[in-house]
Amino acid sequence: MARSGGEVLALSSRPGSYEIESGLQVRTSRRWFSFKSMCFGPGLLLDVWRSKAKVLHLHFPWPFGDLAYLFAGKRRPLVVTYHSDVVRQRWLLKLYTPLMNRFFAKADRIVATSEQYVATSPVLQRWKHKVSVIPLGVDEDTLPLPREDDLKRIEGTYGQGFMLFVGVLRYYKGLEYLIRAAEGAGCRILIAGAGPEEGRMRSLVSELGLENVEFLGFVSDEEKAALYRLCGAVVFPSHLRSEAFGVTLVEGLMAGKPLISCEIGTGTSFVNEDGVTGHVVPSGDSVALRDAMNDLNSNPEKAKIMGSAARQRYEALFTGEKMRTSYQELYREVLGCGVGGEVIDSDRSSCA
Repeated sequence: MARSGGEVLALSSRPGSYEIESGLQVRTSRRWFSFKSMCFGPGLLLDVWRSKAKVLHLHFPWPFGDLAYLFAGKRRPLVVTYHSDVVRQRWLLKLYTPLMNRFFAKADRIVATSEQYVATSPVLQRWKHKVSVIPLGVDEDTLPLPREDDLKRIEGTYGQGFMLFVGVLRYYKGLEYLIRAAEGAGCRILIAGAGPEEGRMRSLVSELGLENVEFLGFVSDEEKAALYRLCGAVVFPSHLRSEAFGVTLVEGLMAGKPLISCEIGTGTSFVNEDGVTGHVVPSGDSVALRDAMNDLNSNPEKAKIMGSAARQRYEALFTGEKMRTSYQELYREVLGCGVGGEVIDSDRSSCA
């Protein structure tokens, strides 16, 4: 998380090593194969074993990462960022649970991204005594300023004030409900992104005869910045717990746009404060989505006020710097350094 020092270990189809972010070392081992969204590559175990890191920080769920720590972590302090419950692969979860429990038993701290997810996750409730909450943060410089030619092209084609979805088109994104909400909506809806659900969603638009839904496919960061600038609101219809947080919502806050999301008992309703930064509606409810879009579309002053509140919420809670600082303090804590201490060697008690 720091902008200097540290090391990132990962799997990739293109193994190698390079340096980013003022000294952050990245080393990738060969990914042999993937199964059920889980990638495997034994080279990672050797990288973890050789690493001189004082704290190991892994992300969950990733069973192969659990194995890498248990076999090669050398009992070093462990921080785990918990992104999501295992939602879809129920039968695999039964097989995985013993490994998962052993992994969490070794963890010094488990980081959830919102209090809402802690309260609604049976797994996090079991390990609540070692859970800390650190929301995801986004640096403003990760999204470039929109280019003038992109602004002119998009506005010339789609106008302004449209409802905008940004993300990978996956099963849990609730796109079917958004598309059905377009029937009777008094606004245009742009869907930016690609993914496995694209074909089915295009067929649904055709079946319903909708003329106010547009698929943009993959967009560049510059195009995405222009879309955020021109949209009337960011719509995030995810309806399953696989959506644990929603970085797109944070980008919407950063852009100063009102949000529309669904109540699914996760961090999405922490990012989007209902009635303040936008609307939170029941999940899987196309009528409620339509009403929320029509409300913001027909009440520009309300949308402006919510957009201003959105920007303020981003600055207060979701900046990249706030997340970095929180993780740095957590690393010091698990090393026994206390707040503000400086780690000077791998012994947990050795702090400046």
